[in-house]
Amino acid sequence: MAKAATKKESTIADKLDALYELQQIDSEIDRIRTVRGELPLEVQDLEDELEGLETRLNRLQDEAKELETEISDRKNAVKDAETLITKYKEQQNNVRNNREFESLEKEIEFQTLEIKLHEKKSKEAKFNLTAKKELIDEAKERFDFRKGDLDLKKSELDEIVNETKKEEESLLKKSDAAKKSIDDRLVTAYDRLRSNAKNGLAVVTVDRDSCGGCFNKIPPQRQLDIQSKKKVIVCEHCGRILVPSEESED
Repeated sequence: MAKAATKKESTIADKLDALYELQQIDSEIDRIRTVRGELPLEVQDLEDELEGLETRLNRLQDEAKELETEISDRKNAVKDAETLITKYKEQQNNVRNNREFESLEKEIEFQTLEIKLHEKKSKEAKFNLTAKKELIDEAKERFDFRKGDLDLKKSELDEIVNETKKEEESLLKKSDAAKKSIDDRLVTAYDRLRSNAKNGLAVVTVDRDSCGGCFNKIPPQRQLDIQSKKKVIVCEHCGRILVPSEESED
């Protein structure tokens, strides 16, 4: 029975040691990622903004092309109307009666009105096209400006990532290996605690009789239980897993 109890105590102690080692590895990964600061988010925001600017620029350019097509079509329509007017006037010289002359006169009046309508609409389209081109120039200027910002931020981020890439990859492998040696239930609890903690600390030591996470005092008897490593003990205030400090173990 004594041997079974010793095995159980050793197993719990090993689990706590493994959890603390995992925490130290993950904390180092956090430190590396903190060095990057807000750069990844800034890069993502700029990429999203540029995507929106590009969509708007493409839409403006499509609208400008439509206006150019409309102006060209109306110009051709005016030419066609002028050709018809010339034709109808020539036909008036060869009419046989007033009814034919008046019929041609109405056609001339209609084509004259069509010319005026096309010229009016063409003038409006030219005005809108000028305004649209101004918006396109502004959008291009904004796009180029923000593209410069993105290139600079990406360059800064790439430089930092390259400096820490190998170290981070090595630590990530160690983190994965450490998790494999710990019960899934404890790993799940550990991950949950880390995600809820601003500083990413799920496992903390007892320092100066206090929790290393929330700094609340821990009763002496509870400290003895933590020191013995006979069971997994969490802080009653913040819920973090508590382990004895390395100094106290020495």
